[in-house]
Parts: sequence; C-alpha cells; structure tokens
Amino acid sequence: MSTRTASKGTVLISGASIAGPAVAFWLHRYGFAVTVVEKSTGPRDGGYPVDVRGTAVEVARRMGILPRLREAHIESRRMTFLNADGSTAAVVHPQAVTGGIEGRDVEVRRGDLTEILYGAVRDEVEFVFDDSIDTLTEHAHGVDVTFRSGARRDFDVVLGADGLHSHTRQLVFGPERQFHRYLGYCFAIFTMPNAFGLSHEVLMWNAPGRAAALYAIGDGDELHAFLNFARPEPPYGVLRDPGAQRDLVAATFADDGWEIPAMVAAMRHADDRFFDTVSQIRMPRWSSGRVALVGDAAYAPSFLTGQGTSLALVGAYMLADALATHRDHTAAFAAYERDIRGFVELNQNQVGKGDAALFPTTAEALEKRNARLRGLTALPPGTGRPAHTALTLPDRPTAGRPAPRSSPAR
Repeated sequence: MSTRTASKGTVLISGASIAGPAVAFWLHRYGFAVTVVEKSTGPRDGGYPVDVRGTAVEVARRMGILPRLREAHIESRRMTFLNADGSTAAVVHPQAVTGGIEGRDVEVRRGDLTEILYGAVRDEVEFVFDDSIDTLTEHAHGVDVTFRSGARRDFDVVLGADGLHSHTRQLVFGPERQFHRYLGYCFAIFTMPNAFGLSHEVLMWNAPGRAAALYAIGDGDELHAFLNFARPEPPYGVLRDPGAQRDLVAATFADDGWEIPAMVAAMRHADDRFFDTVSQIRMPRWSSGRVALVGDAAYAPSFLTGQGTSLALVGAYMLADALATHRDHTAAFAAYERDIRGFVELNQNQVGKGDAALFPTTAEALEKRNARLRGLTALPPGTGRPAHTALTLPDRPTAGRPAPRSSPAR
C-alpha cells in the first residue's frame, strides 16, 4: 500500500458497507485522498432489505445515485399480520406501518445499496479488502496505523464506519458494553425457499414476546426470513457461538405452530444466518483526537426505527461537509456532532413509538396492537414521520469538485 498525498489531506476509513463508501464519496469530492479498508474480501452482498427515507433521499439525490436506487426499489405491496394460529389479524400497506412516503422513499436490498455506493466511488478512492486496522497511534501531525496484514501507514484522520460492533470504536473509546443499549430483543435473519407463493409482500406472525416474518422481495424463489424474540437480559454468552445461537432460537420457538417449525429448520441449515441483539449505540461523543465515528459505529438506532441506513447516509454527508468546511479536525468533528446529534437522537428515540410496537410482549399488548393495525390507513401523500426529515442538509458550492483549501488535519 502506497501513501498518497492530496491538497486537503489523507483520510483512512474503516468499513466498506454503507457509511464508509458514502463518506469516501464526499471526501474525495472535497479534495481529500481517501483509503477505505474492509475486512471482508470484497463488497458485501446479501442482507435484509433496508430503507432510505427522508433527508437520506436528498443525500442520495446529491450523490447522483437516486435513479439507481429507484430502479432497485423493492415496492412491497402489502403487509399481513397473523395471529399465533396463522389466522389473519390485519392487512396494511407497508408504508403505513413504517412511516415512509410512497413514491419518494425507497427500499432496496442491502447488497444492492452497497454495490451502488461502491460503484459510485471505487474508481476514485483506494479500497483495501481483506485487511483491517490492528493498532492506532496518534501523534502531533497524524495517526500511525498498523494493519492486520503488517503494513504501516500514516493518515491525517481516521474514520470508523465499521458498524454496531466497531473495532475502531473499541480501539479508541474502549469496550462496547459501555455504549451498548440493549432493547430487550434478539433476532436471527436468513434466507429460505419461497414455498409459500409469496410476491412483493411481508407475512408477520406474532405471539406474545415472539415474532416471525417472511419477506418476499419480488416473485423469486427465495424469501428473507426473520425470527425475533424478547429476552430480559442480553445473551452475551452466545454471541460468538453459532451453535448456541441456533439452539437458543430453536428452544424459544419450540412450541409454536403455523410455519415456525419449517422456519427454524431452515435457520439451522442456512449458510447466511445472522444473529444479534436488538441494540443501539449511545455515546457522549463520537470523536477523540484525530479519530471520529460515523453510522452504526457511532449511533446505531436499531432496526426497530428503520433508520439505520438513513442515519449512515446523512451522517456521512455531514461529517464530510464538516471536514471540508473547517481547517482543523477538532473544529470539524465538533461541528459534525453539534449539527447532527439532535437528528440522531430524535430518530433513536422513535423506539417504542413506531416499529418497536410491532413486537408486543404480552397478550394484552398484542391485542391492542392488532386493533390499532386494523384501524390503520395509508398515510396521506407527502407526509411521514417528522423524525425522518428533521434535518436540512447544508448546501456547499464546492460539492462535486475539490475545494482549494489546506488540510483540516495539519
């Protein structure tokens, strides 16, 4: 790996999923030399569908990727809620549940979004796959980085965009548990055959404290499956043990009917299964010295808000804008936190007000939810949850071309 120079300085970004390529895109356009390091061997494919809503749609438009996102839009047509015995409790339009705006907000496969972001920047910045940060040593003029491969390089600033379980965050800020806010649920996601004839729809089964979903993205022969369950304390002991994860999920749903036995069997044999707790990351600050965090690494909101992807895109835009605006990295990071923290917290606090209410833990709460769903109608055109659009992006005349200013990190 060779060291590159730029008029505005050098930046290392850890993580090439969503926030990483997005912040790389903007930093390159503001005149920085950017390197992205990713521990996987290439851009990650697959993953559950994700939403791009509100302010994040404007970020995508400014990046020039919105037409491609609209082409990849999934367009779910209905969401059917089922009782424990498999009977129908309610049928609603998905946007009425999520608070999205039909015709404006988009939902895409996570792998499609990653591919689109990578394609927008892969020829403009340096990507280093199959490697990761091992150590960070800050000095007066930059950060000395040692990589897992043994390579060593120096950068003006380092940005951690490496997700909920960020290694960059652990290196700089300490153990994850001090920032980890467990929300009372665990989940497993995986794919399985579409033996149900589902098309452009979601089936959501519920019993008190347990939920299962089958998600048909189109008319294909594969479904995204989801098993979610309440648990008072986080099962930290199984997070690194795939066999224990399978056993925990199977035991939790052992007595349930409908299609649950087939889903559990598919989960046991799935080669793409992902298990985790439903959690948020809450930090008093997102930067330390020359290192800053963005996206889930700094402020994961959890899938209960449906805003993880959108916060990553907006956060990437705001962080890059701050670095381009301020000559000093300390001032840039302070501005980034000041300008976006309210938006982040507003969306994180949506837990319990929106999607979180889809998973009641008692029979009484479940019946109340079903009654609410039966009375739910589609949101009027042009409206959505206020939290999704609570931030107005700054306009920079330099967007789209390098800015002729000195490095903020020197």
